[in-house]
Amino acid sequence: MNNDPFFIDFPQRVVRLQTLMANSGIDVYLGTRLRTISWLADAFCPWRSYIVVPASGRPTLFTFVIDASRIADDSWLGEDGVLGYAPLGGMDQIGAISDHIKELLKGKKGRIGIEDGMSSYLPEGNITHYEYQAFSSALGGCEFINAHHLVDGLQLIKDIGTINRFREASRIVDVGHHAIFKELSHGGWKGLTETEVAGLCALAMRREGSEWEWSFTGGNEIASGYRTGYAGGACTPPTRKKLFSGEPLMIDIHAMFKLALGDHSHNYFIGSATDRQLWHGNNFVAIVAQTLKTYRPGITPCSLAEQMLAYAEEGGFAEYMVPGFEHGIGMLGDEWRIGAHDGPFPYWTNPDHLYAENEVLVCAMQYACPEENIGFRYENVILITKDGCEPLSKFSLGVEVIP
Repeated sequence: MNNDPFFIDFPQRVVRLQTLMANSGIDVYLGTRLRTISWLADAFCPWRSYIVVPASGRPTLFTFVIDASRIADDSWLGEDGVLGYAPLGGMDQIGAISDHIKELLKGKKGRIGIEDGMSSYLPEGNITHYEYQAFSSALGGCEFINAHHLVDGLQLIKDIGTINRFREASRIVDVGHHAIFKELSHGGWKGLTETEVAGLCALAMRREGSEWEWSFTGGNEIASGYRTGYAGGACTPPTRKKLFSGEPLMIDIHAMFKLALGDHSHNYFIGSATDRQLWHGNNFVAIVAQTLKTYRPGITPCSLAEQMLAYAEEGGFAEYMVPGFEHGIGMLGDEWRIGAHDGPFPYWTNPDHLYAENEVLVCAMQYACPEENIGFRYENVILITKDGCEPLSKFSLGVEVIP
């Protein structure tokens, strides 16, 4: 029995995938998505990388040669399981991986599982048109099967080691929030820029053990004043804009612990707030609290959204709510859409997906009033429990006025 609370049985993950491969008649799985590589290899791969999973035995990860030694050191696969590609004869991606697959197939023409599709998330990593054509040519006679759903299904319900990694990442995010609240209080915000706020949060979280401000939307997202209220709730990488009294401040910070991600947003008013601003803030806090009470197994994204929008309509603030209440989250490779992409719009969340115990996702919502230069964001990693949900960040819910 392993007593490490963050332990994940990666070889068993491989075996589970190989079982599904066998059931689907797939001889080799060629993973190209960041989520797949992180989930199977347990290593940070910033370069275009590929993981080849045979019918039995250990996978082999291919990455840019300059980073292969470091990734081999980080991953459970080790030196024998991580190979570098380079623009040299026989070492290019297509050539090296195709030769490896030919060895696995022992001269036969097999069925190769690939990861095709589309995503609004930039680093998703689906196989490109060029790669598909090049591999098809190099592995002539093999049949290519879109099989991303195998990994998607396996990733959906989290094991305890993964959950504990998310808990720790969220604890680190809380440290960042407490540190910046202390820094901003009693006039400490005067003269600060959004970029400085982002850096102060990052410093506190790095000191606590965060490996990266993982978000591909600008690291730690800091917005003040009119930038909090963009229509649609845009991502808000920090700018050199200074903080001013009477403005809202949105702090959306991120941490990474052993590839698990922390993501939490908190909102303030700087210096002072009008009654109208406080009305907006109270509306937002109320709907966040109601949403967290509503998440549970068996509910769907559609039914939850309908309930929350009805709640906002009753409160007289529905026009300010961006109609979305969650996004996915994974081990570095963000499982951006919830579930198995089996809804009416391909590669988007199925609105009728049934949440299940031990799913991990982000409760995420945006309140935007561009006409009044005001907006709020809430994000928190949540664990679906037996009869509800557990917010993993424990930072208090509110929109405080910082004097």
